[in-house]
Amino acid sequence: MMWQTGPNADYMPPNVTASLGNDDQGFWGMSAMLAAEVNFPNPPADKPQWLALAQAVFNTQAEPSRHDATCNGGLRWQIPVLNNGYNYKNSIANGCFFNIGARLARYTDNKTYAEWAESTWDWIEGVGLMDTDFSIYDGAHVETNCTDINKAQFSYNSAVWLQGAAFMWNHQQTEDTRWQARTEGLLNRTIEFFFPDGVAYEVACESHMSCTTDMLSYKGYLHRWMATTAQIAPWTHDRIMAVLATSTQAAIDQCTGGDNGRTCGFQWSSGSFQNSVGVGQTMNVLGAVSSLLIDETHGPLTNFTGGTSVGNPNAGSNSQDNPTEFAPLTTGDRVGAGFLTAFVLIGISGLFTFMSLGE
Repeated sequence: MMWQTGPNADYMPPNVTASLGNDDQGFWGMSAMLAAEVNFPNPPADKPQWLALAQAVFNTQAEPSRHDATCNGGLRWQIPVLNNGYNYKNSIANGCFFNIGARLARYTDNKTYAEWAESTWDWIEGVGLMDTDFSIYDGAHVETNCTDINKAQFSYNSAVWLQGAAFMWNHQQTEDTRWQARTEGLLNRTIEFFFPDGVAYEVACESHMSCTTDMLSYKGYLHRWMATTAQIAPWTHDRIMAVLATSTQAAIDQCTGGDNGRTCGFQWSSGSFQNSVGVGQTMNVLGAVSSLLIDETHGPLTNFTGGTSVGNPNAGSNSQDNPTEFAPLTTGDRVGAGFLTAFVLIGISGLFTFMSLGE
């Protein structure tokens, strides 16, 4: 986690610029936030600290340049303008930002983080990526002002918003019942859609095994984030843990592959090993098993309940997004480029003519 912080301690290392998405940076930020919440051993004093790293990710993603006017705001999938997917605004990028904001609000009791979480929730509802039944859709393109919604539903999208909503409920716990209703709505939809017969199932890709490498790891996040929800929103505990217990048992039951007979696959509901192996599949089962241990740990800490990580509200202030977005070309730009190109070609032709004449 320290290796990937980058020169500005914001989880934007130059070596991954070609594939750097807001969701990628967000996952590192959520990991740093988790380290602060569980009092994971702090880095050396001369290194970036967990809480400050989470704040740096949040601050860079809260910059106005990341929330342009297309689709009435919201984060794009990718950060650099030249990356494939820069024209796509999706639920996971905004979900990570919402999740970190909700958790920072609870950890620090700073209302600015909570306000950002509120506005991000309003955005996903307003743009139509979350419907009235709490289904969360993948994303849409800025060219259509986000009207071409891709209605694929992925478990980690539901889970990251569910956990964030639970953190907002835990932080506020006032007579305002919105966050309890939102948490309950997301939980109902998540269990209904992603746990047929009580076993985690990646609906968008599992039936035909068209899952990408990333999709093969979503069940692990689903289990882990639901388990944390059960901790911080106790009224969800029994229902969540009953589902996770059934799903985890199914996951373990199919870990019968490989030469050692203990390799785990992906299709838990099949009842047997289906020969889909890899890091994501292993992470899923590890996440499922560890989720059942949640009652043996303390809940996520805060600055006021024993959290020791040192923060920096200004972290990420030296960060720069690369590359910057350019204005659209005009007719004058094209004419000027044409003259410049002609001038360069004439110069090159003259040079070669001169060289061909010899002394």
